[in-house]
Amino acid sequence: MIAAISPAPRTATPDPGRIRFPNPNPNPNPNPNRHSIRFSKLGLPLWKPKLNWLSYERVQPMQMAWVRSMSGGCFKSTEPPPKQGIKVEEDSGGQDVYDADAMNSRVSPEHLVIMVNGLIGSAADWRYAAEQFVKKLPDKVIVHRSECNYLKLTFDGVDLMGERLAQEVLAVVKRRPEVQKISFVAHSLGGLVARYAIGRLYEHSSKLDPLVLYGNSSTEKHTNSSLQYFEQPCEDRIAGLEPMNFITFATPHLGSRGHKQLPLLCGLPFLEKRASQTAHLVAGRSGKHLFLTDNDDGKPPLLLRMVDDSDDLKFISALRAFKRRVAYANANYDHMVGWRTSSIRRQNELPKSNLLVIDEKYPHVVYVERETTNKIQNKAFFVAGAQTSDVEEVMIQGLTQVPWERVDVSFQKSKQRYVAHNTIQVKSYWLNSDGADVVFHMIDNFLL
Repeated sequence: MIAAISPAPRTATPDPGRIRFPNPNPNPNPNPNRHSIRFSKLGLPLWKPKLNWLSYERVQPMQMAWVRSMSGGCFKSTEPPPKQGIKVEEDSGGQDVYDADAMNSRVSPEHLVIMVNGLIGSAADWRYAAEQFVKKLPDKVIVHRSECNYLKLTFDGVDLMGERLAQEVLAVVKRRPEVQKISFVAHSLGGLVARYAIGRLYEHSSKLDPLVLYGNSSTEKHTNSSLQYFEQPCEDRIAGLEPMNFITFATPHLGSRGHKQLPLLCGLPFLEKRASQTAHLVAGRSGKHLFLTDNDDGKPPLLLRMVDDSDDLKFISALRAFKRRVAYANANYDHMVGWRTSSIRRQNELPKSNLLVIDEKYPHVVYVERETTNKIQNKAFFVAGAQTSDVEEVMIQGLTQVPWERVDVSFQKSKQRYVAHNTIQVKSYWLNSDGADVVFHMIDNFLL
């Protein structure tokens, strides 16, 4: 939202939309505001230092607010204000969206939903989806729209962004002691950041009755206690909470290198090769991670390391801890993220065009695949002992150690199909409203 600014005196402010240049022959008493420029139609006043009625300290936060508001798209959203009763609470780390009546009731919502933006994004990208969540589930969820990684900060690399997100989540959990469950909803690059963050936030412990451990010190009962200890089910936690849903929208889980994973390059080998060599010039360390060209301290690429557990980061254990893992993917017209990388599939596993169906309730959801544990075991048996040097295949095998639900989306008949990458999450309601049914599909199938 653009902060409102008290206008200057009428005699000191130029007309809206007009640019004033200094007079080549100034009079002895020139107007001190002669050099000011104001573009009211853009919503961003630009002032020269000569304006003595507005200090730099006041201008700077206003300009930052404008930059953040514009990060949601090239045009300001015309969506209506939040529904009466829905509150948006801002802090230095992001925005909490919740139902005011539910929060004031005796039993407040206990499910925390963390929403993560993608490249050059901000908390504003998830505004529409967050409001729909709270409207439909007012007494069930608190939605936190993360903003620790926005605009240029999204160039810092998946690992650094993941560390920041993990710290932000811990701060939110500390501020909301009533929450018991946690879910993540992420768009594009944000899905990789969320995967890194949960690896950092993962906790593993055994649910063991304290009486079993300390109830009796006799040798026989101590032996029985030891046996009971190993028989006790284990408990996995993310930031100390019960993990429920891990959902990504158009996330390049397999990276963006080659094989039409970045459709904008039309699958042309020389363009894909060139993109791998220059991605860091455009997107910094994040570009290196996406194209798997990073080589920190001689280690394998980060995305390759993120398909398994390491000594200090349990990436796969963290994913496995969630009750559901869902990958929403654009089957076509997504120029930024390919169908295979966003749905974690091989080429021969993509559904055929004649299998795509239209659901009247969710017209843009064309295929839903629910992978079971048995399918995972059969795949594991099929590839058992198979050695491969193909990096993409290694990532697929690593990520599919756990079952995923895959939801394929198509905006082929939509006027907004050419911005499908943003439409799938309704980044701006004015530009991407056709993706609303995809958001509702996510909410209607959300595990509480």
